[in-house]
Amino acid sequence: MKKKKVQIAWLYPDLMSTYGDRGNVIVLQKRCEWRGIEARIVPVTLETPTSDLESCDIIFMGGAQDRQQKLAGEDFLKRKGPVVKKMVEADVPALFVCAAYQFVGRYYKPYQGEPIPGAGIWDLVTEHPGDQAKRLIGNTTAEIINPPELAGTIIVGFENHGGYTTLGPKMKPLARVIRGGGNNGRDGYEGATYKNTIGSYFHGPLLPKNPVIADWLISKVVGPLQALDDAMEHHANEVLRAHV
Repeated sequence: MKKKKVQIAWLYPDLMSTYGDRGNVIVLQKRCEWRGIEARIVPVTLETPTSDLESCDIIFMGGAQDRQQKLAGEDFLKRKGPVVKKMVEADVPALFVCAAYQFVGRYYKPYQGEPIPGAGIWDLVTEHPGDQAKRLIGNTTAEIINPPELAGTIIVGFENHGGYTTLGPKMKPLARVIRGGGNNGRDGYEGATYKNTIGSYFHGPLLPKNPVIADWLISKVVGPLQALDDAMEHHANEVLRAHV
């Protein structure tokens, strides 16, 4: 293994933590610790210096309500986003869920008003198709197609978003939708991947339901991982799939 200590940056835990997003960082921490790898969660708030973020090995950023999203967005665009962009390009693994998934793109266009600039970390755009358009909400399943190491894995989650995301040519979709709306309800894809980073609309949270993704992120820091007894996790995943 490359490292025996992992620092996990949790961006805006006080502002962007809806739909059980805390569960994602807990899973990352525990799946490290169960393998004898020391893992520390580093809360990155509005007041946190960027040096604390730069020292981390894995990045996580979750969803938010409109008011909290605006507060976090201002700081992210000016201060944290440029740092995250450098880290992503340097192959630091990251997971961006829902609002964060939209934030790292080029822009978000509401159904009224001008487009809201994103951090430009990823080549994607999100647009709200109008107040009469269908909101993509409900339990979901999809089959991973990228990264190749996880291809064929069935993942489960819960989506709830009005924005429709379209990937640019630099991006690869995370998964092919089996049930649900996915990125935009049209192209049949869910989420995105770029280098060692993953974005998804799957709440619920994502990693407890799909620990294989957590292990993929961790492995990008420490190297090959010893197997864990995931019988309970696999059973939960199967039960959720059967009830979508």
